[in-house]
Amino acid sequence: MSSDFQTSVPDTEHKGLTGLLPAAARPYALLARFDRPIGWWLLFWPCAWGVALAGGAIGRWDLLLLLLLGSIAMRGAGCVYNDIVDRDLDQQVARTRSRPLASGAVSLKAAWIWLGILCLIGLLVWLQINGTAKLVALGSLALVAAYPFMKRITWWPQAWLGLVFSWGALVGWLAIDPAFHWSMVLLYVGSIFWVIGYDTIYALQDREDDALVGIRSSALRLGENLRFGVLLFYLIALVSWGTAFWLLRPQGLGLAALAPMALHLLWQVATLKKADGDDALAKFRSNRFAGLLMFLACLVLGQAG
Repeated sequence: MSSDFQTSVPDTEHKGLTGLLPAAARPYALLARFDRPIGWWLLFWPCAWGVALAGGAIGRWDLLLLLLLGSIAMRGAGCVYNDIVDRDLDQQVARTRSRPLASGAVSLKAAWIWLGILCLIGLLVWLQINGTAKLVALGSLALVAAYPFMKRITWWPQAWLGLVFSWGALVGWLAIDPAFHWSMVLLYVGSIFWVIGYDTIYALQDREDDALVGIRSSALRLGENLRFGVLLFYLIALVSWGTAFWLLRPQGLGLAALAPMALHLLWQVATLKKADGDDALAKFRSNRFAGLLMFLACLVLGQAG
């Protein structure tokens, strides 16, 4: 694989572990986005929030590791599936035309086989959780399968991504406590709006190309109102999480624990440079740290009782 292929994707981090792989394996790592760990962190954090808020983060640290492994595998599988569906569109967008399938570095048949291997890893993790969590986890498959088509039929594919990437909040909670609780639902709802906000920021990088090839996104739909839109999404997320905390522990401790996350999200909005793709990417990536702040808040609440 040429060095041009490695460096042509602006948000790649190929100089890490991916860069140490043999040349033949590297396109498959890039196809699963192993060069961009931010994606599996963003998939993992809602899982960890659910475990922590249900009170299991300390006693079930092994579950957190399993969910992390599952997040890496299933995020990779989702990316492979997305690229299989989008291979023709990817060839028309500057940021994505060098992806392994779009560029021809990986064949379609090999991509399907790689997808199967990643799903098998996810299956092994799925087998380790309780029956209720298993059933709920299966419910995400239809959402995942439909996601690549959303950008063709709606201006809000980010909302669908929110449904998918937040599903782990339900699975993580139920893996600890199979009983229904409204705090679990509100944790999920808040995560959906968090995802819509950060993925709208991410979509700023592709606005011009997306408009040319007919790909729809919330960044295009919001236009000049983008900053207000992201602020609104983040505020809904914070209100949802605050209510979830209050229902679980009606104490000021919960709202205080949420304050660092709130400040970080407000910082993202206040300092966002809409015309600067590099800044949009940096703000998007900062949500890895935001997820940690939210995990710590859930940990405090979950252990308080």
